[in-house]
Amino acid sequence: MKRLFGLFSKGQGPPPSPSGGASLPCVGAASELCEKELGKLHRAAASSDLARVRRPWWLPRLGINRRDKAKRTPLHLACANGHSEVVSYLVGNKCKLDPRDNFKRSPLMKAVQCQQEECVAILLAHGADPNLADVNGSTALHLAAIAPNTSLAGQLLEHNARIDARNEMGYTPLALAVSEHHEEMVEFLLKKGADV
Repeated sequence: MKRLFGLFSKGQGPPPSPSGGASLPCVGAASELCEKELGKLHRAAASSDLARVRRPWWLPRLGINRRDKAKRTPLHLACANGHSEVVSYLVGNKCKLDPRDNFKRSPLMKAVQCQQEECVAILLAHGADPNLADVNGSTALHLAAIAPNTSLAGQLLEHNARIDARNEMGYTPLALAVSEHHEEMVEFLLKKGADV
């Protein structure tokens, strides 16, 4: 284990994170949303107003897959904020599961980034793709490794996430966990068969 953590200490420095070197903030959380830039359905999904989301004329009129300026759908915002009831409702009404925002992040990736386990479980159960890559080539498993959240990583692996996927910098989830000194995540990924 110490040998793994020493990989990036010999003059190399840690690999850049998938977000370009910064920690991964949960952008899209209700506290960071600019209300006037969002449509009614986006606002309702972001604030967990299920009664408004359920209005019978809203989905056909406003568009269940309508995008905001950042190309996020209501599902992105509900996932980022952990509103599992809204996520279940949207998924049950046949919204697209894998639309991508400006950073090519899917709702599943937003849920993982914001550590919303219930939303992740709902999306995976309905067939969301755990192997999509964002603008940096990082998958949901890369985001779980950086978080670090072994429970989310386990859910993703149970739904066929590629354990040795490489981002644009060539780093696997294991390499990112090592670079961030997330020992529990490193042990977890090694037990699950990650390639050293």
